Amino acid sequence: MSSDTSRKPIRKAVFPVAGLGTRFLPATKAIPKEMLPVIDRPLIQYAVDEAREAGIEQLIFVTGRGKTAIVEHFDTAYELEHTMSDRGKALEVLEPTRILPGNLVTVRQQVPMGLGHAIWCARAVVGNEPFAIFLPDEMMVGDPGGKGGCMKQMVDAYNEVGGNLISVLEVPQEEVSSYGVIAPGNRVSDSLTEVTGLVEKPKREDAPSNLIISGRYILQPEVMRTLESQEKGAGGEIQLTDAMARMIGQQPFHAVKFDGRRFDCGSKTGFVEATLALALERPDMADDVRATMKRLLAKG
Repeated sequence: MSSDTSRKPIRKAVFPVAGLGTRFLPATKAIPKEMLPVIDRPLIQYAVDEAREAGIEQLIFVTGRGKTAIVEHFDTAYELEHTMSDRGKALEVLEPTRILPGNLVTVRQQVPMGLGHAIWCARAVVGNEPFAIFLPDEMMVGDPGGKGGCMKQMVDAYNEVGGNLISVLEVPQEEVSSYGVIAPGNRVSDSLTEVTGLVEKPKREDAPSNLIISGRYILQPEVMRTLESQEKGAGGEIQLTDAMARMIGQQPFHAVKFDGRRFDCGSKTGFVEATLALALERPDMADDVRATMKRLLAKG
């Protein structure tokens, strides 16, 4: 692959949002799990904000039936805005939900066949460009005063080495069997490591490292052709990890160790943790939330 191709800017991002959200039933019976709020913003908004910070222009949502609320969230709400204006209320609170016309595209994943299949569904929109992938369930929060959000850190690394990149986090060895794990190669810097292999949910004793894949990717368009011939893997689904593993050795692959925090908002406990952690960082509510937590903990 030519260096020109490897250094095309990252302008597009794919958001696989077709999942059923069964772990949050009955809340997700009629509401997409990506629209569940962490304080006063839906989960999908945090991922979109992270994408914009990284300079991404076009958002590609891979949706399914019953997911129209996600698109409507980023549409203009004429009645709401008119009513707020008439009542003298500022509209700045809606600013993050505004998307330029043409910058949001949706494609359907008609059948739930795994993450790899969901990404493949976006192939026509991605075209021949490198692209980012965001798993909204994984809320990635950059440290205050740090290097920015996860995707911004990844784009900075991409501008340095090109190719394909995966965000990783270090976890205790006993937890590796729950995640995709990288086999690390040469270390480029404190935060950047070559990837020589990928293993999906290995046994603890077989794990090549304790660096887990954490829901953010930058991939070259060739992955779409790999996914096209990808056989079903774990769970009888087409796995993105399997397709990436096939590309290692053919294209540059690096892991970016994220300087920040990850909240697993695909789980109820992780969702509550994210809500409390972000609330404690907000000047408008931190004191009240801290007092409430102390009161509840005192009751045992």
